[in-house]
Amino acid sequence: MRYFLTMLAALLGLVAPALAQAIPGGSGPHIATSLVPESPNPAAGTRTTIAIAMAPQPGWHGYWQTPGDSGFPMKIDWTLPSGAKAADPAYPVPTTLVIAGLMNHVYEAPYALLVPVDVPAGLAKGTALPISAKLDYLVCTTSLCVPETATVSTMLTVGDGAPDPAAASRFASWRKALPRPLGSPVRFETAAGKFRLAVPLPASVALDRPHLFAVTDGALAYAAPQSFTRDGDTLVIETAAGPSAPKRFEGVLALGDGKGLSFAASPGAVPAAGAPLGDVSAASSRHGTLALTLIAFAGAVLGGLILNIMPCVFPILSLKALSLAKGGGDERAVRHEALAYSAGVMLVCVALGGLILAARAGGAQIGWAFQLQDPGIIFLLVLLTSAIGFNLAGLFELGAVSAGSGLAAKRGTAGAFWTGALAAFVATPCTGPFMAAALGAALVLPVAAALLVFAGLGLGLAIPFLLLGYVPALRRVLPKPGAWMETMRHILAVPMFLTALGLLWVLGNQTAADGVVLALAAAMLLAFGLWWTGRRQRGFKAFAWTPAAAAVLIAIAAGATLLPKHDAAAKVAAQPGASVPFDAAKLAALRAANKPVFVYFTADWCLSCKVNEKAAIERTETQAAFAHAGVTTMLGDWTDGDAAIGKFLDAHGRSGVPLYLWYAPGKEAQTLPQILTPGLLVGLAKAPNP
Repeated sequence: MRYFLTMLAALLGLVAPALAQAIPGGSGPHIATSLVPESPNPAAGTRTTIAIAMAPQPGWHGYWQTPGDSGFPMKIDWTLPSGAKAADPAYPVPTTLVIAGLMNHVYEAPYALLVPVDVPAGLAKGTALPISAKLDYLVCTTSLCVPETATVSTMLTVGDGAPDPAAASRFASWRKALPRPLGSPVRFETAAGKFRLAVPLPASVALDRPHLFAVTDGALAYAAPQSFTRDGDTLVIETAAGPSAPKRFEGVLALGDGKGLSFAASPGAVPAAGAPLGDVSAASSRHGTLALTLIAFAGAVLGGLILNIMPCVFPILSLKALSLAKGGGDERAVRHEALAYSAGVMLVCVALGGLILAARAGGAQIGWAFQLQDPGIIFLLVLLTSAIGFNLAGLFELGAVSAGSGLAAKRGTAGAFWTGALAAFVATPCTGPFMAAALGAALVLPVAAALLVFAGLGLGLAIPFLLLGYVPALRRVLPKPGAWMETMRHILAVPMFLTALGLLWVLGNQTAADGVVLALAAAMLLAFGLWWTGRRQRGFKAFAWTPAAAAVLIAIAAGATLLPKHDAAAKVAAQPGASVPFDAAKLAALRAANKPVFVYFTADWCLSCKVNEKAAIERTETQAAFAHAGVTTMLGDWTDGDAAIGKFLDAHGRSGVPLYLWYAPGKEAQTLPQILTPGLLVGLAKAPNP
């Protein structure tokens, strides 16, 4: 029946020019089409995104990839440069339109399909890339359908891959309209003419007139009523089954307000229908959100507390503790410093969290420590940690800085505030136990609750100094001031220099050797400027900070102009031979073939990731067990950011790395703890599989 109706619509299209004058929108084309590149200058060997922008005239609508009971999806015939390849388009969440009892999956407002395009490698900058596409699509009103054809084109030029600022807001809104992938396993069953689906969805997630859209054609009756009930944190959907019984079902669950979740479901048991959505009280939903917020807040506090023992944070905390031991017994001043330090820590954590939430609302796939995906930020952190190390080593003194008597009077509190801000910023490369799950939960909470979780991370970082400030007995445990403090200060310079060395390694992975040489040269220039400043300080010279300021400006300018771009091809070639790069399609193929797979997501700037790799993943016994069991190890490198990895992490409730997943043959993913051992991985590989 559907195909008969589609043919009828096409025949009506033959007389559409005469009829179109009498309906809204007038003569065609009834959908304005265009190609919009995200970057007019994509880099060779990379993937860029091109949008097929569609703007229906008032009263007309276009169709989703599975159109429903009538209509047909868009056909795209690409004309691309040699070696270029266009992937399948990503469709935004559609809306429903019922006409004469027939269900249509449509777009009545402007929309866009986002198409990933692979640019050939080895092309010289300035190479022209003409791209065009012939679009065949159906456009309809409630009484008339017209098949239309449009040819759209754009001209790209091989360059540095920088996005077009003029198109940034449009792409952000288009990405926001795409359904988010649901990483949890979904089950469906077809029996007695009914199609039933079990979707893991927390009870706190609000639903406003939900609808199940089937990507798998023929699996369900499109116009049949859909029933939505709750069984705890599982959403149960029931509707009439379609003419086919699929072995795998793909769909999109519209949540309301243009939002949706995409998923792939496997056959399995579906629980009995639970409480209708209307019976789930608002108070119950609020309680669920409150419980999730409190759990995430507690996890963030614990995770922040653990960050204090990291080599880049511990010296800063120790210095503040030594300053308390040296500062005497002014309890009021000590408490003020503790509060100021905590305020600095929490403000930076909340600010970074706010930036993450704002960027994700705009469609960007970023998470905790997102700023470390930029080599420029790594370059600045190398200079910053080096400067802290030189200060601890005694090359110069920060205490000589003064901006007048007013600020001098506030020096202790102001210094504590900025010390806390610094500690929070340099702690961002780390994700420890409790922290990843907490920050992942923050990304699905309301904005106010999410910011509270990020504040909890800052509170955890600040707790040791707060305890020292408000519990005098703890300060009395500290050793008495003496010459040992200067020696201890010099010793604390070592972990800061080690942190700088680690950041240089990260920079080398992002920019190759040229970036490391530039950063080392900048650090040497900075060291010379700071040494000169230290000499002027000890001689009580005016404008003692002039050499250091000049060195900082020159170093930053050199980094901004000379820092090389990341070489993606070299990075892929340098990946460990025992692993393959993460690819969602390849993962799905391996699982379909019942192969065991170990997937881990890491980043060069993630300390706990590197520890797990050396201590567990790359151990000889682990690799031998994996090889014997035929395990495929898949590595997702998030050092420089990757939208596909970001979406995958997001679907698994994580805002950052590490994430470790074990796929036993025929089973869903098992999330492994964030601290791995060789015994755990070897045991998984040797476990019998049914």
